[in-house]
This record gives sequence, structure tokens and C-alpha cells, in this order.
Amino acid sequence: MTVTTERAIPFFPPDLFDTDREALLAALYEVGTDPEQKFILGRRTARFEDALRTSLGADHVVACSSGTSALTLVLAAMDVGPGDEVIVPAFGCAPLASTVLARGATPVFADTDPVTLTMDPDHAERLVTDRTRALMPAHMFSVMADMPRLRDLATRAGVRLVEDSALAQGGTLRGRPAGLWGDAGVYSFVQVKVFGMPGEGGVALSGDAELADRLRMLRNHGQDGRHRFLHHRIGHNSRFDEVMAAFQLHRMAGLEERVARRTAICSHYSSHLADLAGCGVVAPPVGGDGRFPYVYTLLCEDRDGLRDHLAASGVDTHVYYPRVLPEQPAFAPYANRGGEWPRARDAARRNISLPLYPHLTDERVEHVIAAVRAFAHGRNR
Repeated sequence: MTVTTERAIPFFPPDLFDTDREALLAALYEVGTDPEQKFILGRRTARFEDALRTSLGADHVVACSSGTSALTLVLAAMDVGPGDEVIVPAFGCAPLASTVLARGATPVFADTDPVTLTMDPDHAERLVTDRTRALMPAHMFSVMADMPRLRDLATRAGVRLVEDSALAQGGTLRGRPAGLWGDAGVYSFVQVKVFGMPGEGGVALSGDAELADRLRMLRNHGQDGRHRFLHHRIGHNSRFDEVMAAFQLHRMAGLEERVARRTAICSHYSSHLADLAGCGVVAPPVGGDGRFPYVYTLLCEDRDGLRDHLAASGVDTHVYYPRVLPEQPAFAPYANRGGEWPRARDAARRNISLPLYPHLTDERVEHVIAAVRAFAHGRNR
């Protein structure tokens, strides 16, 4: 089947910021010609931090250069280091392991829940030792981890809870936003995230004033913000860009509407794909507490077949994390001996994500649904 470019539905759309082009150019000119000539960590960044703090009901918001950097800063601020262990999901993004190893600590990999694809609290509890310094669960695709149970486990074990909520902005669980369940949480603003932007950036969130002060120092070479060239700690270069801060302040006005549109698409997908489980295609449930509309992910027994079928139908897809972290060449030498992660491996083998962005038209959503259904029913004949 030949697909015309007009019909093709990209997974990563090239026009995410087309309607904001003038605002972006204006922000670039404004910052570039400002007599202050401050291009990082200026008044726009402070305003952006304040705006996020107010909208979330957070105590402290610390903007930095990326979501990965935010995790690194959090672990450094908690003095996680050599000899320490951090329990992380076996299924997920590389920074879950690499940020721990960068601190000289050891990642201990927990298996995943088969439905949410997030860290299994029961398995995590069995992995706690006297060397455990922190739990670092991650929200995955469109479902938050079981934060109430993980919060309880961290409290009972006397360890810190680091919430990798990099992709979960817009999610709430029991009325509490993603990112505010842990001793610290993070968001990422890379372009495809819920509050993405045309550049790198992120924030760390915390209710701990002392931890937040450390984060502010660590993001700027260990300086305290009042005394330049006075370095209190060994820090990092993880500073937020003023142009992006101005752009994100502009985009905040439409964030709720964009989240609502993404949520509506997720719900429509699920309501029209829910009956395909018997055909080897499992869709996440419609709505529910602890959901957020970042990536819409199916589990499919014949993932490659579905991907090929959708490509032939003009639908681009994406497979996240096709290999579990403890089996990655970079991390395998540090994986817990005798570890088994069967549910994480299953998720790595079966997951496939469909297009999801605010300007995805109803017509294209229906086309995606029809293509998935055609594959499932054709496979089940």
C-alpha cells in the first residue's frame, strides 16, 4: 500500500509550535536585546518557577537544564553516593539508572506492575536493604505509579522517595499532582512532553526547603545565587534558559486546554479499543485517578506486525524501551545478581505507542482507531 504524505500521521509532529512562532521570535528578541543581558536564571525564570509553584500548589520549584539533570541534582542534594543503593524500575528510561551510577551509587532494579507498567511496590519492598538510600519510581506513558504505597514503603524503610514524574505533568492521584508525592519530583519540558518546548529544560519540585536550597546551589556550580564565585558545594551547570522561560510563560495560558484535548483523545482511543484484548491488543482503561495524557500505549502480542500494519496505513508509531534497563550493556554490570524481571521484559516486548498531540484532528484519530481494529480483527480470523 502506498501512503500519500497528506494521509500520513506522524508520531512526532513537526508543527508542534507553529501557532506560537511569533511568540517565540518575540521572546528571543526581548531577551537578546534586554539591557540586563542575562540569558540564564533571570527574572523570567523566577516568574516561571513562581507560576508553576502557584498552579501546582508546590512549595519549591527549581528550574534546571533538563529532566535528567533534575534527577541528578536531586540525588546530589540528598548526598546519595558510593555504597548507597537506589531502587529503580527495570522498565523505563535510561536516566533512572544512569543518574544513580553518576553519583557512584548502585541501581537496584525492581520489576513492574503488569497493568500500570510502573514499579511494583511488593517487589521493591523485597529489595530494600540497609544500604538502600532512596526509592525512585517513574510514572510511565499515561499512568502514575502507586505513590501511596511507595510513599508508605519509603517512610517505613526510612529512605527518601524520589518521584520521576518527568513526563507526568497534568496527572493527579488522590487530588495530589504528580511530582508532589516524593521528597522531590521532577518534570521535563523536552518538546514532546505534556508541557514541552522547543529546547531542553526541566524542574525539580520539593516540599523540603533545605533540599530546595541545595538544588538551587547545585544547578549553578554550587553558588548560592547571592554571591557569585563563592562555591559552597561541588555543583553542576544545569541552568534554565531565559528565552525558554519567557516562551513557557506564554504557553501556560493554553496548557489546561492542551491537556484536556490530549485527555479526550486518550479516552476516545480506549473506549474504541477496549474490546480488542481477546485479539491480542490491550488498551489502557478509560480515564481514572492517576492518569495523565503523555503517551498512549498499547500492549500487543504481535507488536512488529501491528507496527508494520499501521505504517502501511499511514500511521507512525513509536516503541519505547524495547530492552529492560538491567539488560542494557551500560547497566548490566551493575544489575542485582539473580534478578528476574519477567513483567518488565513483557512490557518491553509488547509496548507500542500511537500518535497523541493536541492538534491531532478527530478525523485522524478515527483513522488510527480503524487501522488498529483492522489489524486486530484480521489477526484473529
